[in-house]
Amino acid sequence: MTEIQITDHIAIREDELDFSFVQSSGPGGQHVNKAATAVQLRFDVAHSTSLPDDVRERLKSLAGSRLTQDGVLIIESQRSRSQERNRQDAVNRLIKLLQRAAKKPKRRVKTKP
Repeated sequence: MTEIQITDHIAIREDELDFSFVQSSGPGGQHVNKAATAVQLRFDVAHSTSLPDDVRERLKSLAGSRLTQDGVLIIESQRSRSQERNRQDAVNRLIKLLQRAAKKPKRRVKTKP
């Protein structure tokens, strides 16, 4: 089973990611009407065993409207005409989002006015 390394301490299993391919809008000419090149990546944030609780909570706030009511994060990619490149782009965007969520916010130090 392959793992995707997010940080030194966090890795998610590839079987936690669910990919579906749909028809893409945009460039592609006649090919765009026949091939399903756009990708929807689904990652169940609420039930993932790979994420620590603090990272999960920060990810929920960072995801915003990309998070469903059930706690599933949906990332769509249709930048390329290639299904594989769109798949890799969606995974890279998930990794960047998880890396942002993994960073602990700095505590504010009160200063005198």
